[in-house]
Amino acid sequence: MDIANIRNYVKAQLCEQRFLHTLRVVDTAQQLAERYDSSLNDVTVAALLHDVAKDLSENELKVLIQQYDLPKDLLQYDVELWHGPVGAKIAEHHFNIRNQKILDAIYYHTTGKANMGIVELLVFVSDYIEPARQFPGVNIVRNIAHENIQLAAREALKRTIVFLISKDVTIHPQTLLAYNDLTKKLGVIED
Repeated sequence: MDIANIRNYVKAQLCEQRFLHTLRVVDTAQQLAERYDSSLNDVTVAALLHDVAKDLSENELKVLIQQYDLPKDLLQYDVELWHGPVGAKIAEHHFNIRNQKILDAIYYHTTGKANMGIVELLVFVSDYIEPARQFPGVNIVRNIAHENIQLAAREALKRTIVFLISKDVTIHPQTLLAYNDLTKKLGVIED
């Protein structure tokens, strides 16, 4: 995969602010990939493409959800969640990416999912903690990320769930499944 070609394509799709966010996510994910001995190429490609569909309009996203035959129940959840699955399909169709680790990292970077692999965890956490993010608790997750990536993902999920509950909005089931899965794996609760 030609990283420069992907980078140029992503830059053309995003506003400057979103593209700069993407570059910070790439940098963060690369640092974490080295820490966790993960494929730098897989993490770089997934991080570069994670928000490729973020600046599309709601109507454009709806059309692509239908065109790519993505699950229709996606439309029942906040539009903020749509760009991950659409972005994974863009990566697959536009760049012929077949690496499931990369595609899943893009697809689930907003919701998480049960049994996340290392590339998914790294992109999910990097998107949450990239240096420009400033919200309550982000520094806690940043600190945890360098010690235990699963614990960092669980903490990010927990904080996201609490935030969404405070806003009285629906929570995507994958987010709850991801949280429960990591909680069990980390031994925070007993079976």
